[in-house]
Amino acid sequence: MSEHPIAARWRSLREEAGRGKPRAALIPYLTAGYPTPELSREALQLVAAAGADFVEVGVPFSDPLADGPTIQRSIQAALEQGMTVPRVLELIARARLPVPVVVMTYLNPVLAYGLERFLEDAHGAGASGLLLTDLPAGADPQLEARVAASPLALIRLIAPTTTAERLTRAVRSATGFLYLISRLGVTGKRDEVPQDLPSHVARVRAASDLPLAVGFGISTPTQAQAAAQLADGVVVGSALVETLGSGGLAAVEQLVRALAAAVRALRAPAA
Repeated sequence: MSEHPIAARWRSLREEAGRGKPRAALIPYLTAGYPTPELSREALQLVAAAGADFVEVGVPFSDPLADGPTIQRSIQAALEQGMTVPRVLELIARARLPVPVVVMTYLNPVLAYGLERFLEDAHGAGASGLLLTDLPAGADPQLEARVAASPLALIRLIAPTTTAERLTRAVRSATGFLYLISRLGVTGKRDEVPQDLPSHVARVRAASDLPLAVGFGISTPTQAQAAAQLADGVVVGSALVETLGSGGLAAVEQLVRALAAAVRALRAPAA
């Protein structure tokens, strides 16, 4: 059996570290279909070429409770242009990205599409991972088992307030990597990385050997570099979506290259 694409990507990063180039992965998030379906495809291809190690693709949903104003606006614009789950999967397939794709979505669109059909079609389109933002570990063991048995890695969200018991349950069923929310609240740009982030990172690392990515509120190269000193990966979403809407593809490319350079700064290996 061939190595899973997400595991293979993390392995390549560890091999870079073995050659004296330890660095974190850059994981951009973009809303599928924003600002237009065609520009969305170009943006996905652009961020992959500009330095992304993984790409998160958000599925537009009418009730995005975990998302802040920037991503909510992008979701609404995508929905108004007819972006549906089938069109999201078509977009991923057409983009043909050279890095692993993680589909980030709420549970309802997946259930409406049909879970087994979605898992099969998403994998066929080129996705490697699935992040269900509103499915806590243990909420639906049968559904979680079906995802875990599919070719898609089940990426788990970990919050700063996750209890020790829930953390143990979450990491037990996770594959691919863990996504630590850096702060409470919805997605969106912030002024600085939270001061208590190191303690949260240490707590999750003690519970699992899976690679750990940090996101929510990271928007500048300086913030990305600070998070990269602690985590294996850095997720940037709202800042890229906002930049795409206001400055277009050229501005997004400039920001991604700056973020990629920041997370590629030499850092000490995680303890």
